Amino acid sequence: MRSSTPLERRIDERAHRFLATAPANGARAKLTEFIVFGLKQGWACIFGAALLAVLMAARLWYPDGTGLARNDFLTVAAVVIQILMVAFKLETLRELRVIVLFHLVGTVMELFKTDMGSWSYGAEGVLRIWAVPLFSGFMYAAVGSYMVRVYRLFDLRFAAYPRRLHTAVLAAAIYANFFTHHYLWDLRWVLLAAVVLIFGRCVMHFRVFRREFRMPLVVSFLLVALFIWLAENIATWSGAWLYPSQVDGWHPVGLEKLVAWFLLMIISVVLVAWVYKPRPPEPENAPRREVRRPAGLR
Repeated sequence: MRSSTPLERRIDERAHRFLATAPANGARAKLTEFIVFGLKQGWACIFGAALLAVLMAARLWYPDGTGLARNDFLTVAAVVIQILMVAFKLETLRELRVIVLFHLVGTVMELFKTDMGSWSYGAEGVLRIWAVPLFSGFMYAAVGSYMVRVYRLFDLRFAAYPRRLHTAVLAAAIYANFFTHHYLWDLRWVLLAAVVLIFGRCVMHFRVFRREFRMPLVVSFLLVALFIWLAENIATWSGAWLYPSQVDGWHPVGLEKLVAWFLLMIISVVLVAWVYKPRPPEPENAPRREVRRPAGLR
């Protein structure tokens, strides 16, 4: 299994002692697996959850007329969250490199998309590049943080994972289409079909507590995209940014954005896969490994 941080090891040891007497079969065993799955997901989302909490708090309680503009406050808060994640060893330096790459990829897209009027930010603040406040890149970094953390927390393995060169070409085409569709044909549906074709055979194996589960990788893409879409609704409600149709009054983000987030997931997965090479599942007749992470925090 991939190495965890020192803090995670301490939490894992305590959780291991707590869950050591949990039943191995029956309804309580299934409930335990479900609860641990939720705890794992929550732990993987800690960066994004903290950032969303700050966005909501700023919407509800940040005072008007203060010397520090709200967008600048959000940028400072995002930087503090990232520093704390590393200082408290919630992220490794290797993971941080991937997260910084997500940040840069997202910021470049933000600069282009805001210039094209796809969405907009409030004009206040000085910590910005053109019309894009610097905290925007941290929202992409939150997705990156989730991806690298969930990769090791669930000890992910992949059956029939496609060649990484093929996935890299696909990810590059998806990223390019986010820009070129403003001038040329929008190929998102062609790219969506390509995702199904390339990743359709791949099955993700993941361990929760005692059991290992399987899920088609394309299904996991869709589920994560759905949760990002829900987070996007919270962020736009908080006023972090707005789509043109929301300027005159907030309403939920359209479901068509799910396709965009689904395609963005491919870019995310490919970036992580270049750092953590996808591993195949262990043979079924292999000796069973000792499970020392029942809480799923490694």
